[in-house]
Amino acid sequence: MTRPRTALACCVLALVAAGCGIRPTGVTDGGTAPSGISKGMRVYFASDTGLRAVARPGVEVDDFNVAYKLLLAGPTTQERADGLANLLSVEQRQSVTSRDGNVTIEAPGYSADFPQDQSTGQLVCTFARAEVLIHGTRPDKVQVSIVGEDGRAGPYRCQQFLPR
Repeated sequence: MTRPRTALACCVLALVAAGCGIRPTGVTDGGTAPSGISKGMRVYFASDTGLRAVARPGVEVDDFNVAYKLLLAGPTTQERADGLANLLSVEQRQSVTSRDGNVTIEAPGYSADFPQDQSTGQLVCTFARAEVLIHGTRPDKVQVSIVGEDGRAGPYRCQQFLPR
């Protein structure tokens, strides 16, 4: 071996022997892993990247009117600063009913011309979440239809409107 190679080998061995400087520790407990679907109400708003859910902790949702009021209230100041927007109009009156996980929204001002837009997604996802909380329906079993002035749109599932 030549002197440069010997010197390099010695340096590598010295670094390996020194280790990374982190001392070994015992096993640490990170707590319980999250599981299942989050609890509580979520409202869905539009953004440049698609629909986004925001939590409304502490809100008891016992009928669809509560969910509707949360949706119409729109995003908070901080949520607006984060790029969220409400595409629904306050003038859009709605009646929501449910049977066996099939939610029907009667919205006279709704137009089914653009059934896959974010405003439709806001309705579908917010009321699907309310259905889960009110009736205990599994999220993957909820279907939402919207009856507007020009016909019926749906049934939809919330997953259809979420960014992939």
